[in-house]
Amino acid sequence: MPSKRHAAPAGAPMAAPALPDAEDRTRDRVLSAVLENGPVSAAELGDLLGFTPAAVRRHLDHLERNGVIEVKRVAKAGSGAGRPARRYVLSSQGQSKLGDDYLNIASSALRKLEAIAGADAVREYAEERFAELESRYAPEVEAAGDDITSRAMALSQALSRDGYVASAHSIEAKAPLPSEFSSVQLCQGHCPIQQLAAEFPVFCDTETKVFSRLVGVDVRRLSTLAQGGHVCTTHIPTGRPSATVLPGTAVPAGSPSQESNNQQERP
Repeated sequence: MPSKRHAAPAGAPMAAPALPDAEDRTRDRVLSAVLENGPVSAAELGDLLGFTPAAVRRHLDHLERNGVIEVKRVAKAGSGAGRPARRYVLSSQGQSKLGDDYLNIASSALRKLEAIAGADAVREYAEERFAELESRYAPEVEAAGDDITSRAMALSQALSRDGYVASAHSIEAKAPLPSEFSSVQLCQGHCPIQQLAAEFPVFCDTETKVFSRLVGVDVRRLSTLAQGGHVCTTHIPTGRPSATVLPGTAVPAGSPSQESNNQQERP
């Protein structure tokens, strides 16, 4: 016979709601670590988070099955023809999950603006949007002094504070390469307007020009999330004289700076 269920006595206290599942909290930590450090291997994630390899892989497999992260095959430096390493990055779905709210509405509005007033109107809007960012970042970058590497690091910190999950890595040229090949690779792991930038590349172009003015040297955008990269990567040369492009100064049309800024390559 089926067992009888006994109703709780009148006046008995209600059961406390269940606490958030520990597995979900741990999985969120893994996802955040992939966002901040990707492309990253399972072993590196284990070291960063203090998890066993088995625990990390269980969460990575779950996130991959749900389409939030994906695997990038990365050849190991100096490893010859060996099998490329499995490294994890956020997928486009994972990027969208992190807060691209109202972007469908914004895309629709920009399409309408372009239809009514032309592409120049969209460009002017993008310039106005990034002008506010440039004015906020300029004092912080200027405080870093004239050294381009220091300015790039300051820019990275400012971007991270605004949720771009940025990092900056200094790459020193070694012999036989001349010192002029030294650079900083500025990476952004999250783009709050990725969907807009995919449809309107002028947002990426404008952001790149702002970075050039802020650090004071011609820069080049190597990859973007909007065009399929796992991060936005900006190449900032540090081994040559500054281009002395001051914040708020427009880049002259047809200049070498403008030409390289607009070269957006897919990874």
